[in-house]
Amino acid sequence: MNWKMTFRWYGDDDKVTLDHIRQIPCMRGVVSAIYDTPVGEVWSNASIDAMRRKVEKHGLTFEVVESVPVHEEIKLGGADAPRLIENYCENVRRLGKAGVKCICYNFMPVFDWLRSELAHTRADGSNALSYDHATVLAMNPLTSELSLPGWDSSYTKAGLQELLAKYAAIGEEELWRNLTVFLQAVIPVAEQVGVRMAIHPDDPPWGIFGLPRIITNRENLARMMRIVDSPANGITLCTGSLGVDPNNDLVEMIHAFRGRIPFVHLRNVKITGERCFEESGHVSEQGSLDMYRILRALHETGFDGYARPDHGRMIWGETGRPGYGLYDRALGAMYLYGLAEAIEKEDRA
Repeated sequence: MNWKMTFRWYGDDDKVTLDHIRQIPCMRGVVSAIYDTPVGEVWSNASIDAMRRKVEKHGLTFEVVESVPVHEEIKLGGADAPRLIENYCENVRRLGKAGVKCICYNFMPVFDWLRSELAHTRADGSNALSYDHATVLAMNPLTSELSLPGWDSSYTKAGLQELLAKYAAIGEEELWRNLTVFLQAVIPVAEQVGVRMAIHPDDPPWGIFGLPRIITNRENLARMMRIVDSPANGITLCTGSLGVDPNNDLVEMIHAFRGRIPFVHLRNVKITGERCFEESGHVSEQGSLDMYRILRALHETGFDGYARPDHGRMIWGETGRPGYGLYDRALGAMYLYGLAEAIEKEDRA
């Protein structure tokens, strides 16, 4: 196959070790980041090199970074945005020099991916992340104790309140303008150093807590790519994030964005109601997405980037970071790899 299977790893504090990951038969690389530097500052060459050497020592590659976080001042178009954008460009330069080929990032205000329950008990006895829109509408982000791997836990209550107030003063078009400034600065740098930028869709792909969200559907993804029309300005096709909205046709998107998808997050979700879903095993029959059709579309469009099994259930008594256990993601990787191999051999027959 022309693409590489990878696995998300959160560094030395991750309960899933590099020794575990290297034993998954189809695994080629690790997707990680530098976690010792505040958001918005420049990553040290020493930290980047240490990560690369540690991963390569285990027979894996470090070619995808997820993520280089975009500082809120950039999203807000604040006074410090020019300095922070230049810092971001320097990180892209350093990562490109270190052999990184793809950087996944997002432009979601304040909160990264959001769920209402971290350990929803499923019918098979496993537990998984789930989302109930009515529950989320009733949540107060200033008082909720819910914590997710994507959230910035450094915000104080006062700081979060101030940040939410700033976003209340801007709408979607202002966020688009600030994304435009960011892309026009960053994409030329990425081109120069051979890095493909891959924006991650908003998760879930609709507004929460009154915050503007813009990376939600085919129309908006196409608009984002038109801002700087370059192969270096691409998307992370996250099947779970986009797939919870039945209006998003993933197969059609894959064909429409051929050549602009350097990174894919592969997972399944079970839609249980309007704007309600739970995460399932990766196999098609357990969720609402046809993983065979998705993998076939990637094959038909010549996908040659990186993919990883995304959020998994917690099974067999495993505990750890919600959505990021070892066992179910490893099962998912093998299922997805098997589908891809079978599709490739079908077309050779």
